[in-house]
Amino acid sequence: MNYKIIDMDKYYRRGVFHHFSEDCKCSVSISSRLDVTELVVYSKQKGTKFYIDFLYILAKVLNSREDYRLGYLYETGQVIVYDKINPTQYIFHEDTETCTPVYTEYFPEYQNFYERCMADIVQAKESREYSLDMANHPNYFDASYISWLFYDSLNLELPDGYLYFLPIVNWGRYREENGRLMMPVSVRLNHATADGYLLAKVFLLLEKEIEAFLRQCD
Repeated sequence: MNYKIIDMDKYYRRGVFHHFSEDCKCSVSISSRLDVTELVVYSKQKGTKFYIDFLYILAKVLNSREDYRLGYLYETGQVIVYDKINPTQYIFHEDTETCTPVYTEYFPEYQNFYERCMADIVQAKESREYSLDMANHPNYFDASYISWLFYDSLNLELPDGYLYFLPIVNWGRYREENGRLMMPVSVRLNHATADGYLLAKVFLLLEKEIEAFLRQCD
């Protein structure tokens, strides 16, 4: 894990950061539907897990901009940008109806990420522990799949003033609408470091990256 310190005097969102970290402390989130028709077809044809394919694309998108890789050092009061961020995913155990967090390192090479993610899932299925290790994994963002439901909206709040800047992303099961497979996706960011544009940009980048992923895999 490496990071660089943001020079707040030169930070392009310094005015907004001050307002939403001091005067009006809050987060901001958007839920929207993502067309995953071709990605589902690809996963079925290739025999890969759609869940991991989407997780890879999501991690690639969130690593593409420094805005999504920001962190905060409470000890020094400094805003930082990580060189990369990795997904914390969750494995559900049917017998206990509980989840186990899984730390999966992001790699830009799809096959490398896919194989490591599969191994992490297998290991997590053998555990029943719910143990988050934020101290040793500060550059991991939350990525949670709500597999039981297609939803219209989802809200996730953190305490006002809690300067947690990494994205929190949820998505539900997809369903057919007018011949297309649509999947609900929700993204939460701290308003000090993100606004409606940066939230919307996540969805626009997901659409673009799904297309790029499918072209590369042809």
